[in-house]
Amino acid sequence: MEHITFGQLPAVRITAPDGAVAVVTLYGAHLVSWVGADGGERMFMSRRSSLDGGRAIRGGVPVIFPQFAEQGSGMRHGFARVSTWRAIADGVDDGAAWAEFALSESDLAPAHAAAWPHQFALTLRVTVQANELRMTFTVHNNGAAPFPFAAALHTYHLVPHLADVRIDGVEPGTLAIDDKLDRIYAGIQGAITLATPARVLTLEQQGFTDAVVWNPGAADTAALADMEDDEYQRFVCIEPARLQQDVLAPGASWEGRYRIS
Repeated sequence: MEHITFGQLPAVRITAPDGAVAVVTLYGAHLVSWVGADGGERMFMSRRSSLDGGRAIRGGVPVIFPQFAEQGSGMRHGFARVSTWRAIADGVDDGAAWAEFALSESDLAPAHAAAWPHQFALTLRVTVQANELRMTFTVHNNGAAPFPFAAALHTYHLVPHLADVRIDGVEPGTLAIDDKLDRIYAGIQGAITLATPARVLTLEQQGFTDAVVWNPGAADTAALADMEDDEYQRFVCIEPARLQQDVLAPGASWEGRYRIS
């Protein structure tokens, strides 16, 4: 693990012996780049994304917690993606390089801590090897009272062109996207396949019960200050999610795993 700067943000570069690389900013524990051992970038990043810690990063893999979108009384998509995490461990196991990041209530800005007054510990482990990325997200309740939460890894997959995308495993038949799409799929069973002329990705999730497929389309992209008008054609978001806000008991933990290969 090497400490670097990405834009204006402190970050770490995780490099596997076979050449696979991931870059994660401490701001949001946000994966902003994943390059497989074949040298191909897999993550979309907007050319207009803020990279100074002033607002959420557009692209990569934002960590969504404790609220998804506006489904709650807190800030949209929660505070995890706009908080500064700590890099706490790293290593290489059987050729796979990994780093682990942590966030707790003591790391939060006062406004976020006041709005969500719970004791918690989040960890995110990012692992790369060959042409595979693994992410493990853990939520632990350190307090004396239960709390509800939602969680997601809002992955922006880089694609050659949106019109060429074919997705299997979320609904009967193959899903194609030609413009705006925002769909929640509950109770995901088995792997999801994302196919383009460039490559076929297999997306596997455990602990995450749902999946969200999203692209803003032309009109909504034009209204976004942190995205170029044509950039919607260069990505599709397929995110593993836990959207049912069941409570986590005191002392209990939840774990969500995501594997892209």
